[in-house]
Amino acid sequence: MIFAPEEIGRFNDPADGSARLAPSSPDQQEELRDREAADRTTAMPVFVLFTFAVVWLLVGSAAGLLSSIKLHAPDLLVEQAWLTFGRLRTIHLNAVAYGWVPLGLLGLVVWLLPRLLRTPLRYPRLIITGAYIWNAGLVAGIVGLANGLNTGMEWLEIPWYIGSLFAVGGMMIGLPMAFMLRRRTVHHLYVSVWYIGAALFWFPILYIVANIPGLHFGVEQATMNWWYGHNVLGLFYTPLSIACVYYFLPKVIGRPVQSYNLSLLGFWTLAFFYGQVGAHHLIGGPIPEWLVTLSIVQSMMMLIPVLAFSVNQHLTLKGHFALLKRSHTLRFIVFGAMMYTVASVQGSAHALRSLNALTHFTHFTVAHAHIGMYGFVSMVLFGGMYFAVPRVLDVTWPKPALISLHFWLVVAGFAAYIVLLSTGGVLQGLALLDGATPFIESVRVTKPWLLGRSIGGGLMTLGHIVFAVHFYLALKAAERQRQADVAATSHVQPDPAPLSAAN
Repeated sequence: MIFAPEEIGRFNDPADGSARLAPSSPDQQEELRDREAADRTTAMPVFVLFTFAVVWLLVGSAAGLLSSIKLHAPDLLVEQAWLTFGRLRTIHLNAVAYGWVPLGLLGLVVWLLPRLLRTPLRYPRLIITGAYIWNAGLVAGIVGLANGLNTGMEWLEIPWYIGSLFAVGGMMIGLPMAFMLRRRTVHHLYVSVWYIGAALFWFPILYIVANIPGLHFGVEQATMNWWYGHNVLGLFYTPLSIACVYYFLPKVIGRPVQSYNLSLLGFWTLAFFYGQVGAHHLIGGPIPEWLVTLSIVQSMMMLIPVLAFSVNQHLTLKGHFALLKRSHTLRFIVFGAMMYTVASVQGSAHALRSLNALTHFTHFTVAHAHIGMYGFVSMVLFGGMYFAVPRVLDVTWPKPALISLHFWLVVAGFAAYIVLLSTGGVLQGLALLDGATPFIESVRVTKPWLLGRSIGGGLMTLGHIVFAVHFYLALKAAERQRQADVAATSHVQPDPAPLSAAN
């Protein structure tokens, strides 16, 4: 479904300068011609979405690093209210959760679907307009958060009357992709399309239900908050990221996905079991015990889709692990897929009451969230963008060494961040459970680990700056190439024959 006939068995990574395949048969010529036509129709909307995503990555990284430093240096930059920890941390979350991640993933989806459906993108200007509306809402929301306008619900801090711009913009981005499904020329939908279609269906339901004004109060509001907070990760970010893994990993190594049945099992069990896992964040709270137990059971059942996905990817990659040394895209994608397994298994264990008693309300939970949102989603997004950008801009990456630098900076920073913060969280939980230990000791014991967290976050932020600079250099290279093409075209002398014939 994702290969031209001669691409199977052929290494393909535009991040490493792989050239486009030269067609050698009529069928292959038609397929590659359709793919290039699809790329041309998506170039501008994907460029807009990627550019916005990179900007929000830098904003979110700066806010996140500064708020991390404030945990062990609380007197830093306290003169301005918008620079206080509570507001910066919320700005960081929303810049990443509604800026970098969704815009980047939607950019990849806009680029992928025409290829997977073999039909040109329709109404690209609608997507561009939707992207601007979405970003107008996010700018308004971030400015509001900086000025103390906050609903007090995690993941839903931006008020509904501002967040409604996300709904409008998201609808405008999603509708052209829905129209393409009706005009597809393929007879079978590849596994990535299942996940993309489901995510584009699930997210509007989640966001609209969670933001209906005047509907949710008290304990019900808290339950709804974590129903949304967990499901936006598991039913929006996760399916889109899995869709990217199912496309890019086989595409790079030139080998189809190993098991169609495992991909079916993974998709339907994710859809069936994920919906109620969020209530395990409310263990010990004033909510019905049956709801908590249902959440714990579904959290444990989530091991099925996770293992189905993980085994499928491992079997697909088997025999091709040496390509990790060669392929920049593959390193990011495989690392992200591995972190999906780690985050999911850890999340299922974290839902158990015995372990939850130790880790709840500690920094361990923060580390766990970053394994999923950063280690999995962001790393897959980086890998996908490294593959797609050369095809979108029709240039090679100017400095491939910067891709390696980016990878090792973020991996080193991520490892330090997760190990140190998880350790500090466990020590914090042990201190909180000890009735003879004053509460302030549970704060003091975390300080050296929080310092290590900031060092790790600093390395990650440096890696993001490298990525953004390289993305800018690619944009400049594409602009120079466009100007050179225009100059070459303008220097072509017109054929004088028609003029002579007219005379």
